[in-house]
Amino acid sequence: MTTAVQRADRRVSPVFLALVAVMAASGWYVWTDKLATNTGVAVFLFVVSGWIVSLCLHEYAHARTALHSGDISIGAKGYLTLNPLKYTHALLSIVLPVIFVIMGGIGLPGGAVFIERGRIRGRWRHSLISAAGPLTNILFAAVVTAPFWLGAMDGVPQPFRYALAFLALLQVTAAILNFVPVPGLDGYGVLEPWLPYKLRRQVEPFAPFGLLAVFGLLWAPGVNQAFFEAVDAILRVLGVSQLDTYLGQEFFRFWQGEPQMF
Repeated sequence: MTTAVQRADRRVSPVFLALVAVMAASGWYVWTDKLATNTGVAVFLFVVSGWIVSLCLHEYAHARTALHSGDISIGAKGYLTLNPLKYTHALLSIVLPVIFVIMGGIGLPGGAVFIERGRIRGRWRHSLISAAGPLTNILFAAVVTAPFWLGAMDGVPQPFRYALAFLALLQVTAAILNFVPVPGLDGYGVLEPWLPYKLRRQVEPFAPFGLLAVFGLLWAPGVNQAFFEAVDAILRVLGVSQLDTYLGQEFFRFWQGEPQMF
């Protein structure tokens, strides 16, 4: 199967490189700041830039998997450059997720890569394309929590520890929400190729409202509590405590004043 793509279509975008630079610079500042007055601003920049980087990697994983599954149109659309401005729904994939992070500390999933499914043969390939994005969130969470579960947090400045914990929380929430088998989310995309054609046609009109339905359910206190208990349980396995994520979010909301250290 050919996956011929022009070299320019694979070149990493300066926009993505700038996001990585912001993440690195703000992370360095959080590491070295020693609780000066701008720590919260640096944590905010570190988490937001890190979150957008993860969104780019999420969409890149969808696109790259689709490319190797037969959709050679992916390169010409700019998806392989990791440029968030190339996504078909930048509002859903970048702007709204950042707003939800600021408002509620939830990693909002968003699908923005347009894949020409007619070019792809085989149900397993279709399922893998959908799964590739949230699997990237899981990998990202494993990387940012590595110092926790490897027991390598000795000497790590507390604000940096808490910033990593909050960024990990966003990745875990995004992975869980993306894998919910509701039309419009990646979880349904994994299952869809295996469903009867008639059922898929009946469900298709509801896809644009799937994400709204999930977030509507999260407003229910019982569902919200169960969801975050599951998130906390996963993070505990990764060595991240609820206190770590709480203080990370408190630092992130610098406009409320920085939290008192314990």
